[in-house]
Amino acid sequence: MRLPAFRRDGSVNIVVESPRGSTSKFKYDDETGSMMLSRALPSGVTYPHDWGFIPSTRAADGDPIDAMVLWDGTSVPGLVLPSRLIGLLRVEQTNVVSGARERNDRLFALPMKAPRLEHVRSIFDVPERVRLELEQFFVHAVAFEGKSLTLLGFDGPEEADRMLRAAVIE
Repeated sequence: MRLPAFRRDGSVNIVVESPRGSTSKFKYDDETGSMMLSRALPSGVTYPHDWGFIPSTRAADGDPIDAMVLWDGTSVPGLVLPSRLIGLLRVEQTNVVSGARERNDRLFALPMKAPRLEHVRSIFDVPERVRLELEQFFVHAVAFEGKSLTLLGFDGPEEADRMLRAAVIE
């Protein structure tokens, strides 16, 4: 059975690849059904929150949609976190194989069970300083990957939901 993007209650399944604090980028390998090392992050860079993907989706870069779960917990690779979307960061980058520019937006979510963060409804409820730090994380995480990241700004939960629904594959 393939894991769907949406749960019956309307929440979103996010599969954690790289947990908060990780200095390595892990990636789910569909061929083997396992988590594999993608690459080490640059020295001094760690994931500020759990990082993963939304299953049964395909983004413009051909991979499942990327998602970061903004919470004060830490999980493990492979864990599925039922979550609610709070926004997205629009990103354009260079495809290292083709050299073409492509979109690779990142969704932001909160776990359905995150009582200390129930008041957060939108990425804009997150302090501006935190949003700026998230932007810098994404820039620095790919500093040596030849992706030439361009940040195009944040958008709220409605746009995140629209983007996700457009990317769901059967």
